[in-house]
Amino acid sequence: MSLHALEDLDDALDATRAFLWPIDRSRWIKLAVVVFFVGGPGANLNAFQFNVPAGDGTPPGGLPAPPGGLPTPGGVGPNVLFVVGAVVAAALLIALALLFVGSVMEFVLVESLRREEVLLRRFWAAHWRRGARLFGFRLVVGLLVFGSAAVLAVLFLLPVVVDVTPGPAPPVGGASIVALLLLVPVVFVLALVVGLVNGFTTVFVVPIMILDECGVLDGWRRLWPTITARPWQYLAYAVASFVLSIVGGVLVAILLGVAALVLLIPFGILGAVGLLLLTTVPPFGVGVLALVVLLFVLSLFAVAALVQVPVVTYLRYYALLVLGDVDADLDLVADRRAAIRAADSGGTGGAGT
Repeated sequence: MSLHALEDLDDALDATRAFLWPIDRSRWIKLAVVVFFVGGPGANLNAFQFNVPAGDGTPPGGLPAPPGGLPTPGGVGPNVLFVVGAVVAAALLIALALLFVGSVMEFVLVESLRREEVLLRRFWAAHWRRGARLFGFRLVVGLLVFGSAAVLAVLFLLPVVVDVTPGPAPPVGGASIVALLLLVPVVFVLALVVGLVNGFTTVFVVPIMILDECGVLDGWRRLWPTITARPWQYLAYAVASFVLSIVGGVLVAILLGVAALVLLIPFGILGAVGLLLLTTVPPFGVGVLALVVLLFVLSLFAVAALVQVPVVTYLRYYALLVLGDVDADLDLVADRRAAIRAADSGGTGGAGT
């Protein structure tokens, strides 16, 4: 039995080369915008912990607390909490907005590869509703994962932090290690399953949603019989795609590192000017330094999106080719596949004559 995941490696490279070469500046910039949201940076939300001292309210030193509690210096306590809450809320809104835009851009990317042209506004208008469905699916899956992890953590770690048994409390260190050892494999399996579901939804279900004009669950109903009929094809794809993603990530990191070193030359000069102004005109110097740092970070984001264009294009073409080989009725790039294989056949025939 031939494995399409191996056969399509070269075909995906040929498809990527045909789509991106010769370089069309407009196409690359548009694809960079799409890639920024599809494979761009995510939002990390930090957990804030507030430790409340136990006891009768007597502060260190044995002096009783004044009525109404201890005063906060300058009365800034509530203001600080308000600012922290506002920052967290803003971060959540930004993360949700990025998740929604990224979900719609998944359809824009696949449609661009299918049509072999990048029309941002047209493809966005055609698929934003399906993108909203994908956004809802991803959000539900994320909440389920977060809730499951929280429940597992509580079940395993609650006996460690709360003494629920009579008599002397057991050693906390040993219980923590045992709970952690029991929790790690469960979390690993959960992460693996969720990763496969999210990955297959992105690379296989999204094309089916475009082809059949359906929702996420209907797309999974269409995909699932092909998985059960040819599980080894999808397993081979999952392994090959994982390896290719690592290789692509390393290449992107190397190129981004080289670009960062190149960008440090002009921005370093501007930063030196800002430091000089900082010693003479401090407010103006601070403004210049802040602007230099902001422009440097934005430049790195732009370069990262550009260098990821061929990697993301290759990986997505690869998935589309595998999907079409497994089930010809789900082939979104039939014309490009036929052109590539006709060229390969012609080249082979010419070499043999």
